[in-house]
Amino acid sequence: MKRSEINAIMRGAVAFAQKHRFYLPPFAFWTPADWAAKGAEVREIVDRQLGWDITDFGQGSYAKIGLFIFTIRNGTMADLHQGRGKVYAEKLLIVDPQQVTPMHFHWSKFEDIINRGGGNLVIQLYPSTKDEGLGTGDVEVSIDGVRRTVKAGGTVTLTPGESITLTGGLYHKFWGEGGRVLVGEVSSVNDDDTDNRFYEPVGRFPEIEEDAEPLYLLVKDYPKYYHPGR
Repeated sequence: MKRSEINAIMRGAVAFAQKHRFYLPPFAFWTPADWAAKGAEVREIVDRQLGWDITDFGQGSYAKIGLFIFTIRNGTMADLHQGRGKVYAEKLLIVDPQQVTPMHFHWSKFEDIINRGGGNLVIQLYPSTKDEGLGTGDVEVSIDGVRRTVKAGGTVTLTPGESITLTGGLYHKFWGEGGRVLVGEVSSVNDDDTDNRFYEPVGRFPEIEEDAEPLYLLVKDYPKYYHPGR
């Protein structure tokens, strides 16, 4: 992805979120120069990968296969394993019409996916097999506390205000329908480095062509600009 494209996506995301009265925390708007001046007080943001995360999954076409993510809060896997501390995470997602997030599951993370406004969110579901393939059995899910059975490969459509709980090992793929969708994710601790199992190999984080200066930093930019020991 080009940095100029990422900058434009950031601007559009802020405007869309604010339209729906959703506001990002102050650190979302720190510039590279701001980051260069920060010290150890912001280590939680860096260590827990809070902030901007925009990906085309290495496919080269963000509009077709891509996802906007902003991680607002997150704990650690150590917290989760001990059952104490910050054992939860929260993200803001933005999904465009027919923009696909590829089929994947999480070994550990349980998550609620919430349609917070805009269009509809369509989610395709499959059980996983012992060898991490696509299963053929029915899937039972909870939609706002109501149990529902979905056939393997079937879809659930979330209209604004609706949510679904996705359990560990449950394959899911999703896209927007009828308009851009503001999506909330509330989950157990998120670990994008070790807890994602994509059915078909993809690149979780994009390769970036630096054709412009960063507007704001992606989580993977932090090591380049944040040096608290200097």
